[in-house]
Amino acid sequence: MSSEEAGTPQSKDTVPLQEMRRVTDARTLRALAHPVRIALFEELTESGPMTATEAGERIGESPTTCSFHLRQLAKYGFVEEAGGGKGRARPWRATTIGISLAADHDDPEAELASGVLARLIRERLLGRYQTWLDTRSSYPRQWRKAAHESQHLFHVTAEELEQLNKELSALLMSRFHERLTDPSQRPPGAAPVELLVISYPVHLPPPEADTQTPGADS
Repeated sequence: MSSEEAGTPQSKDTVPLQEMRRVTDARTLRALAHPVRIALFEELTESGPMTATEAGERIGESPTTCSFHLRQLAKYGFVEEAGGGKGRARPWRATTIGISLAADHDDPEAELASGVLARLIRERLLGRYQTWLDTRSSYPRQWRKAAHESQHLFHVTAEELEQLNKELSALLMSRFHERLTDPSQRPPGAAPVELLVISYPVHLPPPEADTQTPGADS
């Protein structure tokens, strides 16, 4: 759950965002699994510090609602006060560039909570993708040409797939990470772009091959 969008520039005094936070415990996962909280967290990571009123204007919620959910996010360490202002006029900022969810959990409650949160995030991602499909005719031709869709099918082991995803993530982070945390690094003409990388097996893997020679005595 990490994205980069233009918006309120961060000042020179803004505290740099920490690295992506890995969330594994059920209580924290349940606390974040709320549409308004996810929307607020995304806005703060994308656009920098803002007040509850400013955030409400962006996500279509009242300042009162945003204030409540910002306090809940702060309780679990996802946001913090940025300093200055009072009441709803005080700005908030994200404490991390995004979150990482564990693929498996030993705790059934954490597994369930993680699934709920992942579904909410996925619905928001696919919703933005659908918005792009519905509105791309309004974008300049160079952006319509630059945007890309592709589908690949390949045979790999679980270990190879894990390594591939790590390499793709490292490539993106090495090239564009500073632009997320420091708006001054964004070149003229840069726009927020969301890249979805989804990899999954389309079938269960085959059973282990029988190493015994066919027809041989047991």
